[in-house]
Amino acid sequence: MAKAATKERAEAKADRPEWRVKGELALNCNCDVFCPCVVSLGQARPSMGYCQAWLGVRIDKGRYGDADLSGLHVAMLLDIPGRMSEGNWTAALYVDELADDEQYQALERIMSGRAGGTTGLFTMLVGNFLGARREAVTYSTDEAGVRTVTAGRAIFGQVKLVDGADRGKPVNIENTGYWMGPTVTVGVGLKSKLRDFGRVWNFDGKSAEICSIDWRGP
Repeated sequence: MAKAATKERAEAKADRPEWRVKGELALNCNCDVFCPCVVSLGQARPSMGYCQAWLGVRIDKGRYGDADLSGLHVAMLLDIPGRMSEGNWTAALYVDELADDEQYQALERIMSGRAGGTTGLFTMLVGNFLGARREAVTYSTDEAGVRTVTAGRAIFGQVKLVDGADRGKPVNIENTGYWMGPTVTVGVGLKSKLRDFGRVWNFDGKSAEICSIDWRGP
C-alpha cells in the first residue's frame, strides 16, 4: 500500500511541469501590527482570533512549463477562521486580465496549490475556494516605497513600510521559515479595502508585510 501511494505521488509530480516565480508579495490583514502568524509559522492565533486578508503578487520573472509569466500580477482574498495552521481557509483568486488562456491556467494552478511546490500547501489549507476570475490586477511601488495593489473593484490596498531605528530603513524579520520567504518586511495599511463575495473589509492601520519571493515547483 505504501509503495503504491509513493508511486502515485511520483507519477502525479511527473505530470506537473516545472515552474518558478520571482518577484514580490504584499499582504494586508486585520491583525494589529505586527501579525503573529509570520514568526509563529501560523501556530499563533491572529490578533482578532481570525484572519481576513488580501495579498498581491508582482511577477518580475516567471515560467510554468513553456508559459512565460513575467510581468503579470495576481491577487487573492483570504478568510481564515482561526490559526492559519488549522486550515479551513476560504480563498478567491484574481488573475491579471492581460494573461492569455495558457498563462491564466498556469497562474490558477500555481495559486491554488495544484502545481505543487512552494504554494502546494494551499491544497491542504484551503477548504473553500470561491474561484478565479480575470481582473485588472496592478501592483506598483512609489518613490516613498508605498505599495499599491488593486484587483478590479474588489481590492484597493496601499501599504507602507515601518521604519526601524535607522531612519529610512524598514523593519525586517530575517531568517524565518515562513512559506512566503525567509525575509519579511513589516508594513502597515494606509488606505486598504476589500469588497467582494459579501465581504466588506477595511485594513487601514492594520498589519502588512512585504516579501521578495522565489517560489518553485513541483
